[in-house]
Amino acid sequence: MTVQHLKDATTREYQRIITAWCMYDWGSSAFSTTIEAAVLPVFFEQVVAGHLPGNMATVYWGYTNAFALLVSAIMAPLLGSIADYTGSKKRFLAAFAAIGVIATALMVFIDAGLWVLALALFFIGSIALGASYIFYDALLPHIAKDEDIDYVSSKGYALGYVGGGILLAINIAMIMVIWADSTWGSRLSFLTVAVWWAVFTIPLLRRVPEPPANTAGIGVGVAPLKAGFMRLSTTFHEIRKYQELFKFLIAFWLYNDGIGTIIKMATIYGSEIGIGMVDLIGALLLTQFVGIPFSLAFGKFSKVLGTKRTIMVGLAWYACITIAGYFMTVGWHFWALAFAVGMVQGGTQALSRSLFGLLAPKARSAEFYGFYDVSSKFSGIAGPLLFAVVGQIMGSSRLSIVAVIVFFLGGIALLSRVDEEAGIRVAERENAQAAAAGLI
Repeated sequence: MTVQHLKDATTREYQRIITAWCMYDWGSSAFSTTIEAAVLPVFFEQVVAGHLPGNMATVYWGYTNAFALLVSAIMAPLLGSIADYTGSKKRFLAAFAAIGVIATALMVFIDAGLWVLALALFFIGSIALGASYIFYDALLPHIAKDEDIDYVSSKGYALGYVGGGILLAINIAMIMVIWADSTWGSRLSFLTVAVWWAVFTIPLLRRVPEPPANTAGIGVGVAPLKAGFMRLSTTFHEIRKYQELFKFLIAFWLYNDGIGTIIKMATIYGSEIGIGMVDLIGALLLTQFVGIPFSLAFGKFSKVLGTKRTIMVGLAWYACITIAGYFMTVGWHFWALAFAVGMVQGGTQALSRSLFGLLAPKARSAEFYGFYDVSSKFSGIAGPLLFAVVGQIMGSSRLSIVAVIVFFLGGIALLSRVDEEAGIRVAERENAQAAAAGLI
């Protein structure tokens, strides 16, 4: 969709495109809730890898998360550059979503003792989900008007909470009521995630327009892989032009590490210290539904306080959560912390995504969101890795949760140095030139 099309679209047409884009969050978030956060970590620790000594199930889970994120980070910028050059953001999204759906569906075969298979399928699914988000995020600045981008990004996260939460509630019923005495409840819940993800990818593929290809500076007819490397080389040579954007990426790299670690390690940490499965999964379901109104509230609050300052408020709250996590001993503690996380999780991530969308040139959105994804993935490497190493050294993961605070405090310090207005002015100049050339 071009800038002119956005201006000319009726309100109804515009909202239908926005909703179709948001529905991918609705569908794919089921992987984040059921597979990454709630059911699979507990099922892995208690059943699949229950025979492993000590806290090795937690350690292997942390290492697998870190390695999956490393592989995704290496691929991200090149994939983004190729998608921009070929005008194929939606095709790339569809391909990686399909890979993730297949890997998730195969998790139905996981059972006691098959911990290597479980980690392998989780590894593939995590890479596929992360790669698909490069292109999903890259579509945001093309479909949302600048004045709406915070709210649209927040709406995506809010609907992600709804979709992921609804399916998680269904899966909890399957596990606790229908198949309470077998592993089939957990295993079939993985299959429902695959179906959910696939079905709610369709609206985006049908309704969201593909932005035009951007061959500027390269020319047509160049092999996509070569064009991708050429575009990356140009970006690195022009890095001084995007100082504020890359300062933001460094800050995001740091604080998103803490967010990602809490998302990925919370339930397996709770399971290790003796919190029951009902409390673990139920509290995470609470997080999903608390996140719906608070994500939307963050989108509105940013108009009053400013996007950057609103993110910093959320990070300060996260720092408090890590300290409280050290003292967690009983089920209601986990419920309270889950509520606290739900208050800031979606909002901080949504505003980070929309702020980056304003700082990045639209004609190269997939490439720059590839860098955003690199920052996101590398941030997810250090956190789980630190969590696993501290847990392995200390023989307990209680100190691991406290160590996460360095990412939030460091992120606040670095984010405070980003001049968002200067960065937006740079992007607006490039967007004007790209619009004149018909590239957005």
